[in-house]
Amino acid sequence: MSKVISAEKAAELIKDGDTIAASGFGLSCWAEEMGISIEERFLQTGHPKNLTVMHASAVGNRRDKGMSHLGYEGLTKRWIGGIAIASPEMAKLIEEDKCEAYNLPQGVITQLYREIAAKRPGVITKVGMGTFVDPRLEGGKMSPSTKEDIVKVIEIEGEEWLFYKSFPINIGLIRGTVADESGNLTLEKEGLHMEVLPIAQAVHNSGGIVIAQVETVAKNGTLNPKDIKVPGILIDYIVVAKPENHYQTENTYYNPAFSGHVKVPIENIDTIPLNERKIIARRSAAELVPNTILNLGVGIPVDVATIAAEEGVSDQLILTTEAGSVGGVPAGLKDFGHAYNSEAIVDHDAQFDFYDGGGIDLSVLGLAQTDEFGNVNVSKFGNRVAGCGGFINISQAAKKLVFAGTFTAGGLKIKVENGKLQILQEGKAKKFLKNVQQITFSGPYATKVNQPVVYVTERAVFELKDGRVTLTEIAPGIDLQTQIIEQMEFVPVISPNLREMDAAMFLENWGKLKSVIEEKNEKNIESELVNS
Repeated sequence: MSKVISAEKAAELIKDGDTIAASGFGLSCWAEEMGISIEERFLQTGHPKNLTVMHASAVGNRRDKGMSHLGYEGLTKRWIGGIAIASPEMAKLIEEDKCEAYNLPQGVITQLYREIAAKRPGVITKVGMGTFVDPRLEGGKMSPSTKEDIVKVIEIEGEEWLFYKSFPINIGLIRGTVADESGNLTLEKEGLHMEVLPIAQAVHNSGGIVIAQVETVAKNGTLNPKDIKVPGILIDYIVVAKPENHYQTENTYYNPAFSGHVKVPIENIDTIPLNERKIIARRSAAELVPNTILNLGVGIPVDVATIAAEEGVSDQLILTTEAGSVGGVPAGLKDFGHAYNSEAIVDHDAQFDFYDGGGIDLSVLGLAQTDEFGNVNVSKFGNRVAGCGGFINISQAAKKLVFAGTFTAGGLKIKVENGKLQILQEGKAKKFLKNVQQITFSGPYATKVNQPVVYVTERAVFELKDGRVTLTEIAPGIDLQTQIIEQMEFVPVISPNLREMDAAMFLENWGKLKSVIEEKNEKNIESELVNS
């Protein structure tokens, strides 16, 4: 018997008070057809209501799609997610305190599905310690009405861990490309695998209902079993989507280079003009070592890959995304999480296993707010809820960490002339604060585990040394007192070895990254010989 039903009929299967888990990254693997039908049913009947909605990543197009369909008072009672900012209506619901809201690390949520599927008690991890997710701080609570503690500190053999407790899930919303009549699901046109399999396993083993959105349905026995990502025994119903509700990324309907069906030329990448972004990306790239396994955050950090290409050292990098791509070139913001010409695409939860265990040599992440102890906030600003996403997993586990961003925010204007930096207009907001609003990255925890941390801006470079933010480099043409210290809410430690940033980074053509990496390689070889 066929499992195909309409999205309207599928929405009627969701009961008041159900817990829903949804796959997705942007619009990849997100069941948009189901989101629309749930919204329409609620507006027409007032049901389903009081749902708990759970998702690991940014689900939406930052406008009207994705979790925005569920962003209604009464429809969503509790949100448990990695990022809210991609779905403005859901973010607004949280900001207006019209639902309970828990912001948990992206990787932890993906791994929690596996624990639920196996009926294990939950995820036990160091991820989140010392951050706002730690129950000794905020416990991941993002709205005043959020009271229950769902994260605990436990002790195992004298060592502290965070414990994220399992709970049953009633409804699973996943997506693929093709399903046969029995529900066997492929993902060949998806650019990412996400956590479709662990969600299906968790919901099935909770006694719930798994609904899969697809482009088309195939006859039983016609699909290659090696192409099946989720077996039909885990899928209860299939919904065939309209093409406009099955986008591959936030803004791209389908690009075969993301799904691995073609390799596209990437030699002619557009160069970055000589501005503050380029200076920051160049200095961040100077932290690369040979054969770096690298993760880049959204925004300025992505420019590090462009600098590597400009400087002819792309072969020294293995770029990865937290969504699961390995190798290739990460796509820009409108297709974030995907990559052109990936060497491999692994499951979302498996990528975070690799990340959490220290698999990343270097991560370059965005710099929003920093305090004197090296804490960084990227998750909440005033009443605006952004969410931590994979930031906590990545920043806490990378062997080396670079935070990259402008020194001030909102209207900064610079000029680069004759290898020197001029500040024409300061940004309206300071980013180096006495206290960050929320701790998304814990400087004290990084100090405790001896993690190297560098903070790169267009005019200054800081390092986390002995638990304090320490100024180590200053741009040529910049005045220490008026353009650095007076633009901070705290006085940083000044390194006795304070030096000038490489003046060549402030020229139209840098051309030194290859030699920087080669020099590090020579030092590594010498160190190995000494220690052998």
